[in-house]
Amino acid sequence: MQEKNYYNKIKNKLIDDEIYSKVKDYSKERHRVITYYEVGKMLSEAGKHYGEDIIGKFSEKLMIDVGKKFNKKTLFRIKQFYNVFKEQKVAPLERLSWSHYKILMTIRDENARNYYINRCIINHLTKRELEDIKKNSEYERLPKETKIKLMENNEPNIKDLIKNPIIIKNKSNYEIISEKILQKIILEDIPLFLKELGDGFTFIDNEYKIKIGSRYNYIDLLLYNYIYKAFIVVELKVTELKKEYIGQIEIYMNYIDKNLKSINEDKTIGIIICKKDNKFIMEYCSDARILSKEYEIVYI
Repeated sequence: MQEKNYYNKIKNKLIDDEIYSKVKDYSKERHRVITYYEVGKMLSEAGKHYGEDIIGKFSEKLMIDVGKKFNKKTLFRIKQFYNVFKEQKVAPLERLSWSHYKILMTIRDENARNYYINRCIINHLTKRELEDIKKNSEYERLPKETKIKLMENNEPNIKDLIKNPIIIKNKSNYEIISEKILQKIILEDIPLFLKELGDGFTFIDNEYKIKIGSRYNYIDLLLYNYIYKAFIVVELKVTELKKEYIGQIEIYMNYIDKNLKSINEDKTIGIIICKKDNKFIMEYCSDARILSKEYEIVYI
């Protein structure tokens, strides 16, 4: 294919997409992604035949023939799009917008990139939401075992997708963080906290009252996960993990199993959210249902 033919094919593709975006508003993003993928392929092939400076030559013409936005930087990005996703099947590409892919292209780790792609598709994330979870290093905060499961396409369980540390946004800028204040910060934006834990988490109550013997006890946060059909007991601690915290949450979990859990539901999960984890204590915790996660306060 001659250089001129490459140029004309690329020009016609881009002109077609510009027209399509004005007429077919409902599917313009899908069309744009496919167009840019095909243009990226042609740019990559043309570069092999005529050198990398072909993008500079094409951009000068395209800015006149199609539009100013098709400058050298844009064409490099379109070519990069093809090179990054050429091993990807076309169908998944069509399910996200060009705005999504501009963000995803900046992720070098293929496993991380696949994680964020799946999060976008499953949770219908907007560009802004994708930016937020990427900025918060959501994938990077997953346990190592979870990343291996995802790489091997094994189904994760309820505990796998809980990040560490758990990001808690302090929108009211409280200076002194006590357990009550930590709980208050979480409750001020409970949907954000639930998303931070993972998919399927719902809020039941805070300071959930239970009676053990003649004394009342209060669970900091009682949650439920409708995907895995299990209650989750959350205890908040502003200190390093201590062994007595494990005994406390285990009692609460057993109470929920005995008094709330139905026969069709899984056993209750316990999450101790603390200032600092202690792997030596968790190493000798015999109850695999209990997790210890650190929290990180982010001031808005």
